[in-house]
Amino acid sequence: MFLLLAVVCAIAACYGGLSDLVHRWYRQEEYSHGFFIPLISAWLLWHRRKALVESRGAPSRWGVVVIITSGAMLAVGELAALMMLVQLSFIGFLLGAVLCYGGVSLLRLTLLPIGVLLLSIPMPYFVESQLTWRLQLISSKLGVAVLRALDYSVFLEGNVIDLGTYKLQVVEACSGLRYLYPLFSVGFLMAYMYPAAMRWRVLLVLSTIPVTILTNSVRIAIVGVLVERWGNGMAEGFLHYFEGWIIFLFCQIVLMLEIMLIERKTLRRSLIDVQQFPQVAPIAPSGTGPRDGVGMVVAAAGLILCAFVAAQVVSGRAEIKPARDSFRLFPGQLEAWRSTESSLPIEVERFLGFDDYLLADYVDSGRNRVNLYAAYYASQRKGVSPHSPQVCIPGGGWIISDIRNANFLLSGGTTLGVVRVLISKGKERALVYYWFDQRGRRISNEYAMKWYLLRDAIFRNRTDGAMVRVVTEIGRNEDARVADERLVGFIRAAAPRLKPHVPE
Repeated sequence: MFLLLAVVCAIAACYGGLSDLVHRWYRQEEYSHGFFIPLISAWLLWHRRKALVESRGAPSRWGVVVIITSGAMLAVGELAALMMLVQLSFIGFLLGAVLCYGGVSLLRLTLLPIGVLLLSIPMPYFVESQLTWRLQLISSKLGVAVLRALDYSVFLEGNVIDLGTYKLQVVEACSGLRYLYPLFSVGFLMAYMYPAAMRWRVLLVLSTIPVTILTNSVRIAIVGVLVERWGNGMAEGFLHYFEGWIIFLFCQIVLMLEIMLIERKTLRRSLIDVQQFPQVAPIAPSGTGPRDGVGMVVAAAGLILCAFVAAQVVSGRAEIKPARDSFRLFPGQLEAWRSTESSLPIEVERFLGFDDYLLADYVDSGRNRVNLYAAYYASQRKGVSPHSPQVCIPGGGWIISDIRNANFLLSGGTTLGVVRVLISKGKERALVYYWFDQRGRRISNEYAMKWYLLRDAIFRNRTDGAMVRVVTEIGRNEDARVADERLVGFIRAAAPRLKPHVPE
């Protein structure tokens, strides 16, 4: 009962991160398996219930250390708007409560069921976006290789496979992540049930990564063959969705075949013999003191609530919001460039959550067009922060063909680092430059941006900042280097004018 009290306190303390977790399970198909992970964790605990009772030892003071550390993670996660840290702190609170209740022996028996919850935590958006487009490129190249091996004439441009009669786009949903996350979870459970040496079980889990990539590439090739023979309808609708399920089941069969191959080299057991659910023996109770951990658990619950209050106080303090000019005052003419302002739909503005923004098309005398978008956030706490273009670009139907960092000199002699992204959609091509203008720093690395956000939130009590993005279309016969020169020239004119609107 008292251990349950600590769990309830942990849920209350990490409610913001846990609600974000459920939201991503519901909204992103890659993580829809997350709804089952807590049930699996609870079932594993229930299966071990007799051993848990016999393994309860003397309360450990290390539980207090774990809870305090998790409380610090909670505060950092709230300050830097890193929901992953908040979610990890919840697992830390659970481990600390177990230590306070039953010591190290009880922790050893509950470590796996609680650790399974890690499989339900999504990666941060900026990590996921980079992994997605890279997997898209790998799957596209391997899919084309399979098609060419089958003697089909195909051409690959970025993530678009040109079959001649049809252009097959390997979009974000076909990157393979929808298989990788749930298959990794399945592989982990299979390895847990597999009574073999640890090296073989680790191999089984890690093999889910290449298995997913290869089978997803084969799926892309199969879609290409079906489109070539029976038309474009093979690449969309229910059949395309059904193919995904078939591929996922095939991945699981591959893992079973892998176990069979391991057994042929080792103990030569049948597949039925090695997939029996393991019985868990109790662990000798740890510690020499009394086993009554009620006081420690109540103290653990109190510490968790104190950590929650401290995180709210730290993250909820009135932060410094420096004065700035509204983007409405941003000049409509930048040297040879003249602008035509536009706006985002209201629902998009609400979703992005910025405090002010600028969206305008600038045209020069040669009719070259550059789109400028800048979003300013007075505070980036509570999960509100600039959306990486690497997340938004695929959402607009564009394919990322190439991405790299670029540096060039501004008119004042300072160096500006940007992320250079080449994108395409059908026959259209465009070039994107973007960077994060954060409290006097122009940052192109999203990991560095999060680090400075955390540091400034703690030491400067500021989390304001902006994301700046410029886009230009690339003509059908135009070299991308000409588009680069166009964007660099425009940024040299525009960047100095951003200072009054993005405080340093």
